[in-house]
Amino acid sequence: MASETSDPSPRSYPQSVTFVRRAGPIAVAVGIADNFAGIENWLLEEASAERQMIDLLVKLIRQMKAAGSSVDRLTLHIGTLHPQLVGFAWVWNADDGFCDEVRVADAAVDSDAYRLNPLQRIVETGETIRRRPSEPSTQVEFPIMIELAAAGMTDYLAIPLSGLDTRNVVTVATNAAPGFTEAEIESLTRLFKLFALHVQRHSELKISENALGAYLGYGAAAKVLEGAIKRGAGDSIRAVIWVSDLRNFTKMSDVLPPADVLVLLNAYFEAMVSAVAAHGGEILKFIGDGMLAVFPVTVGVAEASRAAVSAARDAIARLEVFNRAIRVASGAEGCHVLRAGIVLHEGAVFFGNVGAPDRLDFTVIGAAVNEACRVEALTKTIGRDLLMTEAVARHVPRDVEHLGEHQLRGISARMSIYGLAG
Repeated sequence: MASETSDPSPRSYPQSVTFVRRAGPIAVAVGIADNFAGIENWLLEEASAERQMIDLLVKLIRQMKAAGSSVDRLTLHIGTLHPQLVGFAWVWNADDGFCDEVRVADAAVDSDAYRLNPLQRIVETGETIRRRPSEPSTQVEFPIMIELAAAGMTDYLAIPLSGLDTRNVVTVATNAAPGFTEAEIESLTRLFKLFALHVQRHSELKISENALGAYLGYGAAAKVLEGAIKRGAGDSIRAVIWVSDLRNFTKMSDVLPPADVLVLLNAYFEAMVSAVAAHGGEILKFIGDGMLAVFPVTVGVAEASRAAVSAARDAIARLEVFNRAIRVASGAEGCHVLRAGIVLHEGAVFFGNVGAPDRLDFTVIGAAVNEACRVEALTKTIGRDLLMTEAVARHVPRDVEHLGEHQLRGISARMSIYGLAG
């Protein structure tokens, strides 16, 4: 989110909540539905064309206000399936008119803020909750009511959205003096029953994106979701290819309990993946302790090469930070030290679906991939953590040194190999 000096409406969120994007401010437009019946018709027809939840929600709120709704604050909470997230949320209030989309980490579920929030009770019981934020007993029951009362809210309503996921909830609040009328609550309840169908649709799409992204990589996942699911579907591209593995993994596996090996392997992959992703690379697969990634050539080979080299430097530095922490914790050197063997090569590859008719893999294949894998074996014999072929090294000439020409298994011509200078 923008800093407070440039953000027209700065908001703060708990540590477990991450800002994603913002829409608005929402203004009532002429020519849209001016009653709840019109909004219901919109939800049954045109609303299905909306691909992003934040856009759908903004249009819903705009129409609710045009129809005379007294809602001054609205939040939407959607559960999801993700290795690190419990869900997503959208927060709108009439004070500034903005609608924020946020990600909610798993840690939020264990926080007091969640345990003392109406959301937890709704998820567990499925009941609808209505409270007056200014009432002392309500503030003791749900401390968030103190914040709402301070913001001038007089009435609060939280409604579970029916569907496959019991974690989908919408909340509304108003600063109207008498609170919500019974007629408006009835209208809102009926409206949100229709809206729940859209929420479920978007929730399932988000789960698909998260699951595919976690297992395929987000670039490959996007292609699959766009319809590239047939065997042989894909593109011929140029890319800088990253092949890496963990040094001394066999020794670690022999002397350490499996649980400890898993911790180290996850720490290693976290360093590798975070560095590659930070520099624009796409992680394709893990093979044992090995990793395959690509930096597609979108602007030029030089840019992709420099990004890949920067990612490799970053990954090695991240491993060293982990190793220093291990040394401090254990007080000794040992087989726990993590070192990577990384190879960077550039060439033409096929990026797409490969495999059997009913079991596909989205990956890269081609002579350049085979060559990169052959070079990877040299990281052990040469004793360098990072090796590059000439196709990559020529784009970072001041930072590399020539390590000779080497004969690679299965490759007819000898290849010039380079490492980082110094």
